[in-house]
This record gives sequence, structure tokens and C-alpha cells, in this order.
Amino acid sequence: MDIIINSLYSNKDIFLRELISNASDALDKIRFLTLTDKEALGEGDTAKLEIQIKLDKENKILSIRDRGVGMTKEDLIKNLGTIAKSGTSAFVEKMQTGGDLNLIGQFGVGFYSVYLVADYVEVVSKHNDDKQYVWESKADGSFAISEDTWNEPLGRGTEIKLHLRDEAKEYLEEGKLKDLVKKYSEFINFPIYLWATKEVDVEVPADEESSEEEESTTETTEEEETEDDEEKKPKTKTVKETTTEWELLNDMKAVWLRNPKEVTEEEYAKFYHSLAKDFGDDKPMTWSHFSAEGDVEFKALLFVPPKAPHDLYESYYNANKSNLKLYVRRVFISDEFDDLLPKYLSFLMGIVDSDTLPLNVSREMLQQHSSLKTIKKKLIRKALDMIRKLAEEDPDEYSNKEKTDDEKSAMEEKKGQYAKFWNEFGKSVKLGIIEDATNRNRLAKLLRFESSKSDGKLVSLDEYISRMKSGQKDIFYLTGSSKEQLEKSPFLEQLTKKNYEVIYFTDPVDEYLMQYLMDYEDKKFQNVSKEGLKLGKDSKLKDLKESFKELTDWWKKALDTEGIDSVKISNRLHNTPCVVVTSKYGWSSNMEKIMQAQTLSDASKQAYMRGKRVLEINPRHPIIKELRDKVAQDSDVKRGSEADGEAGVPDGADGERVQPAGPQGLCLEHLPVGAEELGPEPRRGRGGGRGGGGARGGREGVSQGGGAGARAVRQGRAV
Repeated sequence: MDIIINSLYSNKDIFLRELISNASDALDKIRFLTLTDKEALGEGDTAKLEIQIKLDKENKILSIRDRGVGMTKEDLIKNLGTIAKSGTSAFVEKMQTGGDLNLIGQFGVGFYSVYLVADYVEVVSKHNDDKQYVWESKADGSFAISEDTWNEPLGRGTEIKLHLRDEAKEYLEEGKLKDLVKKYSEFINFPIYLWATKEVDVEVPADEESSEEEESTTETTEEEETEDDEEKKPKTKTVKETTTEWELLNDMKAVWLRNPKEVTEEEYAKFYHSLAKDFGDDKPMTWSHFSAEGDVEFKALLFVPPKAPHDLYESYYNANKSNLKLYVRRVFISDEFDDLLPKYLSFLMGIVDSDTLPLNVSREMLQQHSSLKTIKKKLIRKALDMIRKLAEEDPDEYSNKEKTDDEKSAMEEKKGQYAKFWNEFGKSVKLGIIEDATNRNRLAKLLRFESSKSDGKLVSLDEYISRMKSGQKDIFYLTGSSKEQLEKSPFLEQLTKKNYEVIYFTDPVDEYLMQYLMDYEDKKFQNVSKEGLKLGKDSKLKDLKESFKELTDWWKKALDTEGIDSVKISNRLHNTPCVVVTSKYGWSSNMEKIMQAQTLSDASKQAYMRGKRVLEINPRHPIIKELRDKVAQDSDVKRGSEADGEAGVPDGADGERVQPAGPQGLCLEHLPVGAEELGPEPRRGRGGGRGGGGARGGREGVSQGGGAGARAVRQGRAV
């Protein structure tokens, strides 16, 4: 028997859960029988359908009694003797591989969990069709049954007496039993009572001696004495007395079993606070109460909490405990699993209750069963529908022009509710897009963000698409550390000028998000800081490429060792001379910053993912035009010197020959703004030195006019 017990159970607390579940089953049966035979219920106390728990600390006995259907002598032998007689490992193997699971029901395998805490058990039972019998057994595989002539008559039902082991004395404490009932059996259909001790205030007569002392120390007049005699009352005092009485342990009702139309908002809020152990004033943001039918039948109630736990994302991948509780026939099974809700929905609170869910014999672990996948799929769909509905009911999210006055008034109460949800749990939606490919499109509809046209409000992808320009094929976005930084980005210049809307992503997780969210409603996403930006056809682009070909070729050669893949004419700049963009499949500069900030980042992976850079120049900017002219002039000089067969050309002043201007020379001579960003740091005394107009001036000029080059490439910046 010990082998069976230890192989089936790892937590001895569950013995009380099993016994209460068995008692509830017995009460269900007698209630069902009374539908056809009203006399079966009996009269007086026998007719009370309840469960009673009683302690005998002196004799170390814990008793659980019900007034259920009871058992005949044959039932006792069949239900309680089967396992005790077998006692073989073959039985254990059969049960663990899904054998006769009916034994888990009324006095099945669950009953034998009592031997985790008891070394001797008595079962006294009375059935309407038989005499009262007692079944006795130790955990040695033997048992005895005899007619009960010494215990108190039960009338009908069953009483189990556990003679507790020395190491199980904690179960003689009322507080321990209350906690276990609260945890496992709070929603059992029948009332559960504990014979509990309680201190009460009692009025008792005051001591005579103390009364005499009070009289001797008080001087009174004759008139006062007369009044005292007339109004004299017996003197009493209040003392504490310990009494015992039946205390109800499960006053919370299982609201999920009721019709949702019959449950009020106050009842849902009260149930949520009980479930979450949160007794504040904040109501849950929303909830979903539903039933599922089909291959697997279950009822569920899901809540969105008013606030996110402070450690929701700190322990995101390590948390074992779920906020979703699994019940089978109102009996709590577990909240330490992630089989029913994915991690990204772990912030939801609620319960799932099934009468048909298959379990293993100990009820502590779910079996690997296809029904779990069905339940999970339905829960996810209902959860996402609940969140979508939360957004649709928010007047800030959708127009209410077609609503009636009463509907508008009701919606005003929900104003701003989705923005509140997004601020608390928006990151979970993004993680869902990353992790759940099946529901990615559903989750994408729940995304919210600010944009270049949102004026500080949150907008959805559907709203963005509804106001896309005619001919626009891509959804434009930009990532960065803050909205303020992005608004000043040179990448937005032409987009803003041409009235395109750009999404702002400022959360570090957004970079990972956009690696998985490639398109939405047949629209591709385009990071405007990467190459490949298309803003319609430009008839002058071909001529500009030809006009600046000499400059782009020269610049590409000058920056060849700095990781620049190519130099191109830009279609995204308006006021900035040039900018460095990332290749299409490489990390953005913002992603590089995020990765570099990670302590355990992989340098080799960073080098691989960084990819090549593309320098884009603004052909309409005067600095770029002047550079083009200087490069062309320098090329003419070089061609002239080659024609003379010389390496240099005369300076003209002192006859000294000089080399053609290199990239630093041209940049520092002709680009006083942003010079440092276009090449290695210059030496002192060249191009104005460090004191003015040179390198330091370049640093100041980048934020004003822009400029990019070798150093920008090394730092992974787009300026």
C-alpha cells in the first residue's frame, strides 16, 4: 500500500481535497435520488446536505462527515477493498497509463491519499437500504468490515475518522484546515463546516469583594443613596470565554456556473477580488464569462486585472505559477501549469472548470490529452475577443456618431479604458505577436502606437491604413528611444514634407516585434531608417544619379574601409546633406544600441547582424552640390597631372608640388559643418584645428544640419 501511495501522490495536503470531493459526490447522488424518491432524503438533520469537519486533538483524530447516499456493506468491499487487496505495482502501472479512471470518483484511488497523513482509518457508513457498517484498515493492505453497534447512528451518510501520524499533527490545527478548504474546495456545491473554537465576550456578575471596596471608597448623600436604591442594577463585567460552534468555510459561490445574464457587475467584482486576493476598490477592466461545448465541455471566467503586477515581465519566462486556476467539478486541481494559456496572456486571472477533463489518478498533473489543446485554443480566442471588445467599447478608439444618446452615455464611462489597458499590458500583446504565429494577425489588430499624425493619441494599424495616401503600398515606421528623438530624425524629412504618416516605436521590444510582424492586411512594413524606401516615382532621379555619379564613386572609394557598402542618391532627405542608413536585412542603429547595452551580448553575432551601411546624399543640398563640383575639379587636376606624367601639380606660389586632395582635405575644406562625421578625426592645425570650425564645430553642426561618414558608420548611428 505504501508503494501505491508514494507513487501516486507528492503533496500530502491533497488528502482533504479528495475526501471533500468524495463527500460532495455522495451528496450529489442523494440529491439526484430525491428527484424520483422524496422520502430518500429523510427528515431533520439527516435532510441537511452538508459536509462537517471535526477535530479531536487529544486522540489525534480528524473526522469528515457527509449526509450523502452512504454505502452498503457490498459497496464498502467493492469501493474500499479493491485496491487494498491488490496492492501491486501492476495496479499502479495500469492506473498511470489511463486504466479504470472511474476509481477516481466516489471512494476511488483518491481515498487512499488519507494514508499520507494517517496510519489507521475508520469509515462508518449508513445507506438507506442497509444497516450501519464500519470499515477499518491500516496501510498494510488488510481491512475488516463489521456491523457498527458502538458509534453514534448516522441516519444516512458517511463519516471518515483519520488517526493521524505523529508527523501529521499540523492537520489538527484549525487554521491549517481552513487554508486547505479555502484553496482546494472553496467552490464545492455544498456547505462545508468546521467545528471551530471561538473567543466571545460574555457578561458575568462582578465580584462581591470588589463591589464592597467600591462602596467604601465612595461618599454619598442621603438623596444620592435613595436614587441609587431606586435605580440599582446588578453589577456585571465582560470576560473572554472560549466556545465551539460550526463555522462555514466556503461562503463564496461559483458564479461561473450561473447564466452570465443573471450575474451583476458587483458580483463579478466581488468574485474577482476573492480570486485575486485583492480587496481594494479597483474593479477588473473587463471579463469574459462563457461555456464551451463539443468534444470537451467546460465553463470559464477570465478577468483583466486593473493593474499589471510589478514583476510581470521580470519573471516572464521563469514563473511556474499561473493566474488561471483549473477546477474539475468545482474541485481545485492546480494553478502551476502553462498548458491552458500562453505566457503572453499570463496576466489574465480566472478559472476553468470542467466535468469531463481527463486527469491522472493523483489529480495533480494533467494527462497529455488532445482535449487540452482544444481548451487552450478556445481560451486564447475568447481572451483576444475580450480585449478586442474592450477596445471597441472605448469611444476614444472608434467613432460613436451612429450611436444613440443612451449608448453614447454608456460609452462615456468606458472612455480611455483601452489606453489604460495598453499602458499596463501592451508589452504582452507585442510578446504575443513574437511568440504566437497562429494568432499574430488577431494580436496585430490590438497594437497601439503614436505616430507623426496622432497628436499624442494612440492609433491602431487599421486606423493608420484607413488614412494612407493614395498609391502608398508600405506601412512606414521608425524605431528609437523616445518620441522626441524620432520627431527630430532626418529620416522623416521627405516623408513629412509629402504628408506621409510614420509610426513611432519607442519600446526596446519593438525592435524584436518588427522582426516577426512583416506585413498586415497585405501591406508590408518599411523601416524608414533602412534602405529600400519608396515614395513614388521621381522623374529626375535618373538624371541626378548620372550627375552625381562621380561624387558617389569617389565617396564610396574613400569610405570603403569603413563598412560602407554603397553611396546613393537619397529620396528621404530635405534639409540634411547626408545620412547613413542600414541595409535592408541588417540591424537598425537603434537595435545595435539595444544589443550593445546587454551585458552578455555576443560580439560575433553583432558583427554579423550589423550588416553593411549605405550612405545616402541629398542632391539638392548646397553642400553636396559643392562637394560634387570640388570632386569634379580635383579629378580634372588629377587628369592634368597624369597627362604631364607627374604625381602632383605645381602650387603656383612657391613652385612646391602637392598631392590631390584626399577625402579629409575635401571634407574639412568644404564641409565646415559636420566635418568630423565624414572622416577620421583631423590633426591639429588642419581645417581650422580644434578651436573653431574644425572637429569640435563638426560635432555641434551634426545636430543642426546633419552629416554622416566614417565615424557615424563605426558608431552605428544614423544622423
